Amino acid sequence: MAYWLMKSEPGTWSWEQQKNEGKKGAEWDGVRNYQARNNMRAMKKGDFAFFYHSIGEKACVGIVKVVVEAHPDSTDTTGKWECVDVAAVADLPSPVTLADIKDTPQLENMMLVKNSRLSVQPVTAAEWKKVCALGGLKDPPTA
Repeated sequence: MAYWLMKSEPGTWSWEQQKNEGKKGAEWDGVRNYQARNNMRAMKKGDFAFFYHSIGEKACVGIVKVVVEAHPDSTDTTGKWECVDVAAVADLPSPVTLADIKDTPQLENMMLVKNSRLSVQPVTAAEWKKVCALGGLKDPPTA
């Protein structure tokens, strides 16, 4: 089991829209970055990810679970892009902002701090627990 962070512009795909998809989830489509695509290829069914709003509040606002592993992105006509399907699992009671993350010494090496532009990125188990705690999630989903 691994942990991830997935960024979305709320005007394009918001946490509320993700939650409305229910347990069946939805494709995490439209990613056109090789490193992000490769990260999705590494995702396994059951992995958890932070849902991060990348515009405006710049914050982790919820948790999603991978429900379908990498497959062709339905929005791609070239055949070279893939995506996973994710379903909402839980709200973070308190959104964890980028500023919160940068102000937390235990998170100084988090990829979000080091490479903030990457839209799909790995999160260590220690980072997962710390961000969940900052977000007020008393019983975070774990491996």
